[in-house]
Amino acid sequence: MFGITRLRSDTGIPDRTTRVPSEAALHISVSLLPVPTRTYDLWIDGKAIDVPYIASLRTSVMDLESDPVCWVGAGFDYVHYHVPKAGLDEIARDHGVEPAGSYKFAICEHDIVLAQLTQYVLPFIGSRDWTGSLALDQFSLILGAHVLRTYGGLPASERATRGGLAPWQARRVAEMIRESLEGNIRLADMARECGLSVSHFTRAFRSSFGVSPYRWLLERKIECAKALLQTSGFSIADVAIGSGFADQTTFTRAFRRIVGDSPARWRRAMGSRR
Repeated sequence: MFGITRLRSDTGIPDRTTRVPSEAALHISVSLLPVPTRTYDLWIDGKAIDVPYIASLRTSVMDLESDPVCWVGAGFDYVHYHVPKAGLDEIARDHGVEPAGSYKFAICEHDIVLAQLTQYVLPFIGSRDWTGSLALDQFSLILGAHVLRTYGGLPASERATRGGLAPWQARRVAEMIRESLEGNIRLADMARECGLSVSHFTRAFRSSFGVSPYRWLLERKIECAKALLQTSGFSIADVAIGSGFADQTTFTRAFRRIVGDSPARWRRAMGSRR
């Protein structure tokens, strides 16, 4: 399973981390805070690694089959990505290239893309709207493609862009999304329904609908919210729940992003026009 974890400590850890079971996955971490020199020790396959001063938003990439062990003697704040190699292999094959045989070890890498992705995802970590959501699925595809090119040595795909979804496929996935406004639908479910790989389905969906599956879901939820705001006396919090959002804060943020105004102001404006 692809996963994102935020791990924080004000004091560091007193001892080395315990060994983790060998796993065909990458551990990618992005430091949100600087890590001073001589406060971070790292061992890979039992060998000590020279760790420099780590500035904020620097990236480390480790193979979980290489027995990584560390000690951090100062406060830290990290975002950790757990990236299974099986998922990376699937993305590679769908782009017409062979899976990466190995991945580059990195410590204190100045990876601008991963820094920006981490800053984007940070507010959503722990949000119920992101747990098991289309947004998380799409984020994992974007991150996976970047990891393959940057740390797996794979060239950018030159495969020609394939067409969109067939009419029956477009109708079916639109129906699936409308039936799941609360967001408990996955890219894999829709891709399987269409008989496509996840990566191919995502590209075909964008070609047919002009936006990503998550954006299309979000727009349908906002449509539902607008109807409730105009035709009911529900509070903003009740409208949020009724249109499939986890809470009012998440709803207000999404509404502002799609509509350009807050739900309350939009409702007042519609009322005055009527």
